[in-house]
Amino acid sequence: MTIRLLSAALVAGFLAAVVATGLQFALTSPLILKAEVYEEQAAKQASLASPFAGLIVPAHGGEHHEHGAAEEWQPAPGVERMAYTGLATLVGGVGYALLLGAAMLALRRQPSPEIGLAFGIAGFLCVALAPAMGLPPELPGMGSAPLGIRQAWWLMTALATAVGLYLIAVRRVPLTIAGGLALIMAPHLVGAPFVVEESRLPAALAAQFAARSLGISLVFWAVIGLAYGWAWHLFGEREAARRSHA
Repeated sequence: MTIRLLSAALVAGFLAAVVATGLQFALTSPLILKAEVYEEQAAKQASLASPFAGLIVPAHGGEHHEHGAAEEWQPAPGVERMAYTGLATLVGGVGYALLLGAAMLALRRQPSPEIGLAFGIAGFLCVALAPAMGLPPELPGMGSAPLGIRQAWWLMTALATAVGLYLIAVRRVPLTIAGGLALIMAPHLVGAPFVVEESRLPAALAAQFAARSLGISLVFWAVIGLAYGWAWHLFGEREAARRSHA
């Protein structure tokens, strides 16, 4: 059972990563490059506005520079960036596929493409759509709250949405449905952490990036669910055939 779970998760994560990476390269990567241009222009204008900033050198300046350079490392544009993006998407896809598979088995749902798709859409709602209502996908150069606060709110929202969907879709009694709705709404009533900062990015560019990112995420989760159900059935048939010939 464990080997079958891992094998199906690897297949689903790989297929979803291939699809999502291609969509990211075609749809969101050009927007990120445009945003980086605006970010560089803002940095240049800030340096021109403070002509004496370069004369202020902190103690141990060389060590500080090397430490900052190490923290701000980014993959080079082009093939290297695409490779790192694809690797991160692959790791995330396999991890999410394992979670979906474990959830299906825990809820005693036999994995199939149809069941997998339903769980995949639920995963999209919990991990992507619900948190994006308070913290939409951001481009470089956009102002935001500290990372730790955003991560805490994201985790709270994802967990509350997952439990809420469970109470609504699985328990299906009036009391649990009401409780599930309350849980789903609670993080948004509390409010997402938000810092109002001046951004030079056009609003249309930020909105387009958020919309495309959510669309890619929906496809990503749908492929994970469908592929997991298909792979689970495939490995089950192979295991049955192996036993019959034994």
